Amino acid sequence: MPARKTEPPAVAIQGLTRRFGAFTAVNKLDLRVEAGGVFAFLGPNGAGKTTTIKMLTTLLAPTEGSLKLCGFDVVKQPREARRCFGIVFQDPSLDDELSAAENMDLHGAMYGLAKALRRERGEALLKMVELWERKDDPVKRFSGGMKRRLEIARARMHEPRVLFLDEPTVGLDPQTRQHLWDYVTKLCKRSGTTVFLTTHYLEEAEKVAGRIAVIDHGRLVAQGTSAELRQATRTKSLEAAFIKLTGHGLREEEAGGVDRLRQFRKMWRR
Repeated sequence: MPARKTEPPAVAIQGLTRRFGAFTAVNKLDLRVEAGGVFAFLGPNGAGKTTTIKMLTTLLAPTEGSLKLCGFDVVKQPREARRCFGIVFQDPSLDDELSAAENMDLHGAMYGLAKALRRERGEALLKMVELWERKDDPVKRFSGGMKRRLEIARARMHEPRVLFLDEPTVGLDPQTRQHLWDYVTKLCKRSGTTVFLTTHYLEEAEKVAGRIAVIDHGRLVAQGTSAELRQATRTKSLEAAFIKLTGHGLREEEAGGVDRLRQFRKMWRR
C-alpha cells in the first residue's frame, strides 16, 4: 500500500528577519503552523505581527530567512502562494459604492475565476454569511458586522487553504463578534481551512484558537495552547499570561503603515 502523502504545513517560517534601516521589526523568527484549525498570532503594538503578515502575504520582502505557505516559497513562488491564501485586513477594504454581489464578483475576477463559477460561489458564500437577501444593496448601507461578514465571504471566493484575519472584530458589538466566530469555527470544520488570526481581544483567542504564538520585539517569546501558556507563566488566564510574557508598558503601532488594499491590488498586476 503506497504511503499516504502528508499535507505541508500551512505556514513554515525559518530565520525570518525584516529590517527597516537600523530598526529590526522581525528578528530571526521561526514558526510552524500545521494545516487546519485556528492559530492565533498575538503580540503588543509594534511587536512585529503586521510586518510578519505583510511578508507572508507577499506585500513585503524579507531581509533574511525563508517563509512558505502551503509548501510554496513566498519569495520564489509568489503567484502560487497568493492563490493559497485569503485575507481580511484590519481596515475596511470593500468598495462601498458597489453592491455585495459586485464586490464578490470583482474579487473572483481578480483570481481569474470564470463568470459562471463566480456567480455560483458568490451565491453560496453570501447565503452562508446570511447576506444573500442584501446582495444588490450598496455596501455603504451595511453595518460594521455585515461588512465584516462580507469581507470574510469575499476572501473565500477562490477557496484558499489559509485565511488571514487581521483584527477582524475591532469595533464590533459582542453579539456580532460571537456570530462571526461561530461562522469561522464552522468554516474550519467544514472546509479544513487554516485560520491565521491576530487580535487584541485575548478572550477571543483563548476561546477559538487551538494553538497560540506570542511575539514581542520581533521575536517569538512563547507558543502552545492557552492551557500550556497559562501553565508556563503560572497564571489563570491568557490575558495574564500575555502580560507576564510581554510586560505592562504601553507600545506604539508598527511604523510604516500602508494602504494595504491598494498594495494588494497592485501585486496582481505584476
